[in-house]
Order: sequence, then C-alpha cells, then structure tokens
Amino acid sequence: MSTITKKTVTKKNTAPKRKVLFVASEAAPFIATGGLAEVIGSLSKALAKSRKYDVRVIVPLYEDIKDEYRKKYKFIKSITVPVSWRQQYCGIFEYKECGVTYYFVDNEYYFKRHGCYGYFDDGERFAFFCSSVMEILPHIDFYPDVLHCHDWQAALAALYLKTKYCFRPEYQFIRALFTIHNIEYQGWYSMSVLEELFGISYDFKHLVEFNGGINLMKGAIECCERFSTVSPTYAQEIKDPYFAHGLHEIVRRNEFKLTGILNGIDPDYYNPSTDNALPANYSAEEPGNKAICKAELQRLLNLPVKPDTPIVAMITRLVAHKGLDLVTAVVEDLLQRDVQFVLLGTGEGYYEGYFRELARRHPDKVAACITFNANLSRKIYAGADVFLMPSKSEPCGLSQMIASRYGTVAVVRETGGLRDSILAYGSGGNGFTFANYNAHDMLYVLNEAINLYHNKEEWSKLMRKAATTDFTWSASAKRYDKLYSDLLTYATEARR
Repeated sequence: MSTITKKTVTKKNTAPKRKVLFVASEAAPFIATGGLAEVIGSLSKALAKSRKYDVRVIVPLYEDIKDEYRKKYKFIKSITVPVSWRQQYCGIFEYKECGVTYYFVDNEYYFKRHGCYGYFDDGERFAFFCSSVMEILPHIDFYPDVLHCHDWQAALAALYLKTKYCFRPEYQFIRALFTIHNIEYQGWYSMSVLEELFGISYDFKHLVEFNGGINLMKGAIECCERFSTVSPTYAQEIKDPYFAHGLHEIVRRNEFKLTGILNGIDPDYYNPSTDNALPANYSAEEPGNKAICKAELQRLLNLPVKPDTPIVAMITRLVAHKGLDLVTAVVEDLLQRDVQFVLLGTGEGYYEGYFRELARRHPDKVAACITFNANLSRKIYAGADVFLMPSKSEPCGLSQMIASRYGTVAVVRETGGLRDSILAYGSGGNGFTFANYNAHDMLYVLNEAINLYHNKEEWSKLMRKAATTDFTWSASAKRYDKLYSDLLTYATEARR
C-alpha cells in the first residue's frame, strides 16, 4: 500500500504594491530645516516597511547635501525640463535606503546655493523642481498611483498634473494628495507671472487666483483629490481665520476632502538607549543614567550641578508664534523658584537679545544657546526635566514627542498637534497642558509641574508614561494607508 504525502501549499500575496511618490523640498537625513524633512524621512520608511507600497521620494539636489550621501548617489541620466518657455538642464540621481528609493533633481543654477529657501527666485526654483517631477516619470519608469505633495514648494506638481499633464494617458489616473505642514507659508506671487514664470495657462487662472494674486497652496487644495494636515486639531483650526492666514474660506469650501493625521517620530533615530550624543544611555525601563545626562548638561552650560533642581528647557525658533511673548512676560517670576532655564534656538533679533541678557543677569539659573546645534539639542532633550512649548499655533510639533521619548515631561499649550499628543497629567495623561494663550496660565501649569517634580515617586511614573507613549508612525501610517486606499478606490471607479 502506497503512502501519499500531501504538501501544504501556502499562497503568497501576489497583489502588486501600490506606488507612492513623495514630492517635497527637503527630506531627512539628506537635507533638513525643520519638521517637514523629519516627516518625509520617517513616514516614507514606515510605509515601505509595511511592504504594501513602492515608496519613492523626490527632492532637489541642494549644495548643502553632504558628500557622505552624494558619493553614494547613482546617476541615472540628464534631461531637459520646461520652465514656462525656457528649457533647463535636469540631472537625475538615485539612492536607495530602508526600502525607499530617493531621487535628487540636479540643476546648479537653481540649487547650488547655501540653504533651501529665502531667495528672490524661489518661485522659479520650485517651478523647475515641480516641472522636473512630471518630466522624469517616464525616464525612471515610475508612474505613481498617488502623487503626495508637501507644502507650497511642491504645490505646482499637483497643479501641473491636473492642468498640463492630465491629457497624457499614462498620467490620467495618478491621484494627488496635498499635505499642509504649515498654512502660514502659501506661495504668494503676482498674477503677472502666471504664464511667464509658472507656465500655467490663463485658462486655469481661477485655480490659483486669490486676492488678486497667485496663491500656490490654494491651487493645490483646489486641484487635489484629497488634502491633509499634520494633526486632527490643526485640520479643524485652519477653518478658522485666526489660524488660516486668509485661506479659511478655501479650506471650508474643500473640507469634504480634508483629513488630519498626526505626525510621528522615528523611534530608532530618537532613542536614549542608543543615542551617541548622550554622555550616558538609558531607557524607560532603566532611567537611572538620565541623572548623568542632567549633570553633564549643567557642566556643559556652566550651570551649578544640582541634581534636585529641575531644568526647564526650550528648543525652538525664536519667533513670536512659538509663545515667547508668554515666556518673556513671566520668566522672571519663574526664576524666583529653585529652577534652571535652558534655551536653544535662533530667530528674531529681539528674542535673541532678550535671552542673552537674561542669561547674563542670571548666570546660575539661565543658559541661552543662540545657535542651531543638533548634537546639543539631544543633550538638552535628555538632560532636562521639563520641556516647554507654549505655542500660539503649532500644526503638529515634533519636539514635544522627542522630549517625551527621552523622559522629559512636556508642558504645552493646547493647540494643533500639541493638543493631540500631550494630555494633561491630572486626567491620567503624559504631560501638562494649558488652554488659554495667557502667560499666567502657563506659569501656573509650570509651577504644577515643578511641584510634582519634587514628588519623586509620582514624577518617575509620569516620566515613564511620557517615555512609553507611542509616538511612532505605526498608527499614523495606517491612517495614510486608508487615505491612499480611498484615493485609489476613487481612481479604480473612474476607470470603469
């Protein structure tokens, strides 16, 4: 009698990956000026990790991108790109890392300069960039299902897709998503340059026209199938004139396609147990070495080494909407207590001067580091006890998440992503919050935090709660997955 062996056949998921192309003016770790780069760098990796997406990112090849990255780039080819009536050189470079393919658009006339923004011809620079996005697709043999554009610098990519390129068969079913990271910066230009600079026909003038001029962010909102912001609360706030910088009526008219998804951080990149910038590593489970980080920070900043004196820290751009007017109003009152205050950042001359003078008058209590120093920021996140973010507006904010990851308790105003990420201690949350934009409300909550600091048992519990809060991209990536699915379902139905 013969024995028949049955083999179990496991069916593999053969569904093709969905294709997503991120269009952004910066991306970590290559080039970064703020939270936008952090989001592009970490969200793209989180989506690629799911294995459901072929994720690619395109950014300009800036002069400031370090050689350690440049030497790894692979040259694909060079093409010419239309910028209105002009034809410009465009070099295409490729780099792959963590499952993500990055493309860098080269043109030294536009990008061989220090910094990313702030030039008189930024409109032309990013018109070239967005035109190059459209032009290189056949050369890299990649037509995305979703073109995900970020902030005004990438807005023209969505506009070009829906006005100039939608008539090409291979572009017809590309869905566009536009994410607003900060609605304050909208891309304003004179209507006189619509065709001459941007190459947009007057037939499409209505898409970008706003208050007599061109508003590129408005055009992207109108053109995209969906648009999003970087936190649920900010999605509601930008319908209000107080937050929308004039665009509230456009947002309200298009709110049926608006979504708010909270940003996350990369837990491997921001990890106190492996961070080489720290004098000693620690974790939420074994936090003892955080005391070493605090003592070393005090020595580094020439503050008295006092383990039982709480350090209140800020890492911020020194501009008014970060709540610095609240800080300057009551910081002298705060310094009446046994506290130390540490600030790191650059910005408006008034605030730079104010905090320098404050440190001069209180050398044993205040350290003002008027600079940008990523290494020092890590030391402050780890060495501080309380992290203050009293912003007037904050689309998402990442600093409160990073501070929490390092076991430093956040004190924030309830706005935008601060409201969505930090919940009040009295309600079982992971930090301290205040609602009104009021200096003495902020001071009251700061004093509550300092009082709790001296209750070591409760403070240890709060530190652990902050450090173990899930600020990873896992939950947010799922929401983007659903958003992309909605877009692609729409595209599939449109084909029928």
